[in-house]
Amino acid sequence: MADLFEKCYAFRRADEVKAIGLYPYFHVVQGNEGPVVQMEGRKVVMAGSNNYLGLTTHPYVQEKAIEAIKKYGTSCTGSRYLTGTIDLHVELEERLAKFMGYEAVLLFSTGYQTSLGTISGLVQKGDYVISDKENHASIINGCMLAKGGFAEFVRYKHNDPEDLEKVLSRIPDNAGKLVVTDGVFSVTGEIVALPEILEVTKKYGARILVDDAHAVGVIGEGGRGTASHFGLTSEQVDMTMGTFSKTFASLGGFVCGPERVINYLKHHSPALIFSASPTPPSVAAALAALDILEQHPELVEKLRSNAEYVRQGLKAIGLRTLDYPTAIVPVIIGDVEKTLVMWRKLFDHGVFVNAFIPPGVPPNMSMLRTSYMATHEKEHLDAIIEAFEAVAKEMHLVPATES
Repeated sequence: MADLFEKCYAFRRADEVKAIGLYPYFHVVQGNEGPVVQMEGRKVVMAGSNNYLGLTTHPYVQEKAIEAIKKYGTSCTGSRYLTGTIDLHVELEERLAKFMGYEAVLLFSTGYQTSLGTISGLVQKGDYVISDKENHASIINGCMLAKGGFAEFVRYKHNDPEDLEKVLSRIPDNAGKLVVTDGVFSVTGEIVALPEILEVTKKYGARILVDDAHAVGVIGEGGRGTASHFGLTSEQVDMTMGTFSKTFASLGGFVCGPERVINYLKHHSPALIFSASPTPPSVAAALAALDILEQHPELVEKLRSNAEYVRQGLKAIGLRTLDYPTAIVPVIIGDVEKTLVMWRKLFDHGVFVNAFIPPGVPPNMSMLRTSYMATHEKEHLDAIIEAFEAVAKEMHLVPATES
């Protein structure tokens, strides 16, 4: 008789990697000062955070979160649909709609739920959802949830408008169609070819949903995301979704779109209806972060400048990275073991980065993903570059400097 737990007891890979000291996940942060964190009893330069504008420790953001707790308590204890809506939710939705240039916005309790709730709420029996093959897991799972409701789920080659056209050309004209893509792809920092993708979607009568989790606060005018980056408007880009756990120094997510579509989701998205609403301090923190983003758009430029400084520094060493003007700078190693060893050596040098290995990336594309904040100073960036240089030379990944 099969035992459901058998696979759990048989799973030993993580234990084996831990035993040799190369396990790069679940490391505990004991104190957070932004660019520098306390880990394992020592200070480490953080080069793996999504705290893009460095606002999680901003005094104004902290103050507003505390004020919200004092006024509303720590939780709304109900769903938005019933008793869980407070005035802060409505204020944030209205502010974000104005900032992003859409008619309306709907908040979700996490960014992950935003993908699930929006896609499965819109794409139903007889409809098609069409996804980029390298979309974030939350998008893929939202598509799978829609498929479970008897919608059709198909994929197109990564960031390839020509393949998207092939896929759309095979779908019946009378079927509802939603194309979903990341705006900035979370592993590589690549920006979607949005104008070309849009041209194809319009040709075949499809709607588009862009996930700007890694784009808002990073690209576009004043950090308004992918559509703005390309000079596009909400009349051209049907819907945009995002998260509060990065630029907005909080937790939760949001989707922007036409008022009638947002109203429909309010009444047809199980992820919204059956989840407790975003907590008062979370919403207040996101509102405060939005205040700062609107008042200090120069933070967006500082963020991009910081990332570019390190990108050029790593290329000068001889490491392989990618050229996209976002906050993410991947260092492609290729080999899984070398990637994990390099991660450990960088940590020993006082720099924390994120290791990505298959199946999270394609075979032979194992990498160390670094990401940057507006609050990184030159001393932090130089420390990151110097650590990479020392470790890369030690591991013979780049030529040693001749003495």
